[in-house]
Amino acid sequence: MKKKIPLGAAVAIAIGIATALVVATGARAAEPAACAAPFVERDRVTIAVEGKGPDVVLIPGLSSPRAVWNATAQRLKGQYRLHIVQVRGFGDNPGINAAGPVLDPMMQEIATYIGDCIAGQGRPAPAIIGHSLGGLTAMMIAAREPKAVGKLMVVDSLPFFGMLFGPTATVATVEPQAAAMRTALAARDTAEADERTLQIMSATEAGRAQVKAWTTAADARVAAQLMYEDMTTDLRPELGKIAAPLTMLYPLDESAMPAATVDRLYRGAYGPVKGATLTRIDDSRHFIMLDQPDAFAKAVDAFLNE
Repeated sequence: MKKKIPLGAAVAIAIGIATALVVATGARAAEPAACAAPFVERDRVTIAVEGKGPDVVLIPGLSSPRAVWNATAQRLKGQYRLHIVQVRGFGDNPGINAAGPVLDPMMQEIATYIGDCIAGQGRPAPAIIGHSLGGLTAMMIAAREPKAVGKLMVVDSLPFFGMLFGPTATVATVEPQAAAMRTALAARDTAEADERTLQIMSATEAGRAQVKAWTTAADARVAAQLMYEDMTTDLRPELGKIAAPLTMLYPLDESAMPAATVDRLYRGAYGPVKGATLTRIDDSRHFIMLDQPDAFAKAVDAFLNE
């Protein structure tokens, strides 16, 4: 009759064998199945992973698909491992984003992904680049989950949208207008932007046509809700919690607003962030990457090489 091995001894033997195999082969712990694929699906977002090197997370803005980062990704994927986010509803099926709040759970999902699939794999905290609403999302992560962010680039985003309405604006004063805009946009068949809005988005006909195509493809319900949440989120009290180095790119179109006014708006907004670097991109509107691709690429490279 075979002698039984005590349970504790069996566990110790198993651990010893596993350890020996890891040491012998130099193997690392396997990534969770939810992280290993080149296309990661979560409830609120999907994330395309490509390239090798230090990790960079790219977050698009309102109504924008991940394609907004195509030129950037093509340039960087030879040197970096890119995690290119797309909010469900902006170029694909909205899923659960079609009803209820989106911004906070979407932000939490991206932060969790970073924890599981980047930091959780023993890799340094990533650089995050966010445009517009994506910039606000990135700042929320940096303020609330500081270990998830190595450094941060915000592309034309304010910590409180209401600052555009004047220095005395508050969430309470902006909320009625935000609610009315949400109702009007959600009632449409698409989230298509009107011509006046498109003029603000890009300085070129080609840029405006591209933004219009992306916006028209977006789910109007998701766009309406996130616009409302963007307008009614005031992150200014949390800016002091951002420990990661922050670079902020902002556009200037002097036909719309004098340089001094634009500089004062953005520099005042980011004053509470210690050591923030603000870079102005001239002859550009909201989609800097479309209007001034060379200047945008140079700024991104400088940020990543710091």
